[in-house]
Amino acid sequence: MSSAAPHVTGQDHVGPDHLWSVDEHLEDILATVRPLEPIELHLLDAQGCVLVEDITVPVSLPPFDNSSMDGYAVRVADVAGASEEFPAALEVVGDVAAGQAEPLPVGPGQAARIMTGAPLPPGAETVVPVEWTDGGLGEGPVRGMLARSLGPEGATGHVHVYRPAEARAHVRAKGSDVKAGARALEAGTILGPPQIGLLAAIGRGTVRVRPRPRVVVLSTGSELVQPDAELRTGQIYDSNSFALTAAARDAGAIAYRVGAVADDAETLRSTIEDQLVRADLMVTTGGVSVGAYDVVKEALSHVGDEDEPGSGIDFRKLAMQPGKPQGFGSIGPDHTPLLALPGNPVSSYVSFELFVRPAIRALMGLPDVHRPTIRATLTADKALTSPKGRRQFLRGTYAEGKVTPVGGAGSHLVAALAHADALIAVPEDTVSVEPGTEVEVVLLGR
Repeated sequence: MSSAAPHVTGQDHVGPDHLWSVDEHLEDILATVRPLEPIELHLLDAQGCVLVEDITVPVSLPPFDNSSMDGYAVRVADVAGASEEFPAALEVVGDVAAGQAEPLPVGPGQAARIMTGAPLPPGAETVVPVEWTDGGLGEGPVRGMLARSLGPEGATGHVHVYRPAEARAHVRAKGSDVKAGARALEAGTILGPPQIGLLAAIGRGTVRVRPRPRVVVLSTGSELVQPDAELRTGQIYDSNSFALTAAARDAGAIAYRVGAVADDAETLRSTIEDQLVRADLMVTTGGVSVGAYDVVKEALSHVGDEDEPGSGIDFRKLAMQPGKPQGFGSIGPDHTPLLALPGNPVSSYVSFELFVRPAIRALMGLPDVHRPTIRATLTADKALTSPKGRRQFLRGTYAEGKVTPVGGAGSHLVAALAHADALIAVPEDTVSVEPGTEVEVVLLGR
């Protein structure tokens, strides 16, 4: 399924040294990415997907009056004035169990032993909890009902009721949850466990949704090794692909992590081509700067679709810190969107939050693709500095209207990132922010 339009950008009108703003880059991405085509899925397969249709209730919930207690279905007049000193003695005509098809009428002076969820039988007006009775045992108030196999006598004989009950006490009315014809769920709803449960309760076995996007995350760098492997001189563990795969799943995608690819352009091109078959979105990390070994830029700068002018990957400089070098475009026969992120851990994660997460949410067809943004008061030991002309994103922790920086501005500080739950956004024209100043904060994980 196609997830992107042919990629034609403002790059056609600017030079290679143009410094893109954060907003320009994001607008270009969101103008290119298209929501995935809807499909019909079984309920459990639809978890995490977005509805594309309103769901109308075909049958009321509950579909019939039923008992909310284990007890006895009776007529109100028959238990009026009942007390422990003068209990009402009623003839037990049988059991009414949940799922029982045949109605069991209750007449004057009669009671039917009823289970939670069972339909209120004809003639009965209320339910007396079993704890208000002797359970048919004649030995005073009981605490509960014996299983049918252990106490078959409870379904016959007589029961003594020690308290009166008002009309329709302990009765769940038909349609008290939701009535037939009402709208159960709106188009645009993300299907979580409660929504899946509601769909099942109203008899829907399948539902029409936009599927969860399939995102392939690939890191590059000959220095990268897998966790648990032994580090040799000059090597580091590949953390980016794990962090970004987890972030893609958190955003709602089905994410696949590909092991780190060495700094070889041909190997990278081949790996990406192999992965396109299972990708609605490709994400690479590393190799997008200006170094001699920046393999992503080398491999993809001239890759395009010969049949579709304007496709291919653009590599840009953004007026932001961290994350200045970025790449974006489409690749392959289905014009699969590809976002190329920087390799420093903080740079790649901040870039994911600002650009990749919105793209994933756009593929899902969600109207609001952004993290919540609020204003908060900066608490810090000293003023924050920011490079002029760059929008800086500092890691922070937010609580009760205040935000505190975590770690420094370095794009390698992954330990500080692990303790952050917010990004502090410092505008391009601001070079210093004093403590007590109100700042813009992007809330992560919400």
